[in-house]
Formats: sequence, C-alpha cells, structure tokens
Amino acid sequence: MKQRKSSPSDISREQFERIRPPLESVRKRTKPRTVDLHEVFNAVLYLLKSGCQWRMLPEGFPNWVTVYAYFAKWSAPGQDGVSALERALKKSLGEARAKLGRNTMTSFLIVAAQSVKNTDTAEEKGLRRGQEGLRHQASHRGRHRGLAARPRRDHG
Repeated sequence: MKQRKSSPSDISREQFERIRPPLESVRKRTKPRTVDLHEVFNAVLYLLKSGCQWRMLPEGFPNWVTVYAYFAKWSAPGQDGVSALERALKKSLGEARAKLGRNTMTSFLIVAAQSVKNTDTAEEKGLRRGQEGLRHQASHRGRHRGLAARPRRDHG
C-alpha cells in the first residue's frame, strides 16, 4: 500500500494507541492481522467526517470492504449495550477534554423533534379556518397514488 496524503480527520498513531484496546478486543481470530488498524480507524473517521460512500474511499486507505467489516464489528453493541467504537470515541474525547482542563463528560443534550400533521384526530379537535378541505384530502389520500409513475406501455 502506497503512502496516502493525510486527511484532516486523521488521528496520530500515539492517539490511536490509547484507544486501541477496545477496538482490538472485538476480534476473536488467532490469524495474524494483515491490515494496519490505525489506517482502518482513520478510514472510518474519514467516512464519518466526509459522508462519502464506502466504495469512494480515497486511494491509500485500506480496501473499503475491509474497512466496512471492521466498522460493522466495532459498531455492534457489546454485552453492556455499548459498542467498541463508541467506547473508543468516548475515551478519546474524554482524554482530549481532560487535557484542556475540562470535565471528561460533556454537559449538553441534543433533542430532535419533528412536526407531523395529525389527520386522525383533526375531527375531534376541530379544524382551523382554511383547513376544511383536510378531512376530504385525508380520506382520499393514496387512492390515485402512483398513476403518474407507472411506465407507459406501447403496443405497436
């Protein structure tokens, strides 16, 4: 494997050595490893940071199939319900925060919400002005779905 250009998502070998144990503990085989785990981990970080497709990993990273296989193993929840990857990332984050003199545990919370139109109980709650047609639309929803998407058949 030729030397690849470093990526902004890469971590140093020293940083990786501190989080290696939980990642290595996933592997059960006794066959010698033929891939550098540091490079596999950097490939996973690249994918997470860039959002690229597995098959579009840049040249120089290990084969995408290998990276995906390790990612799948590392992401599987352990007996305690926490994956090896999550454990490694939390350890890395905790060490970085401690180095900055901050609490190792973060103190923020992300709440995601989605607004969904509820037509099932609209009749019970009453309709606002301008929404009288919603009941009619809801009762006919899906009746003509997909007509425009059907392929045209030419007989000739």
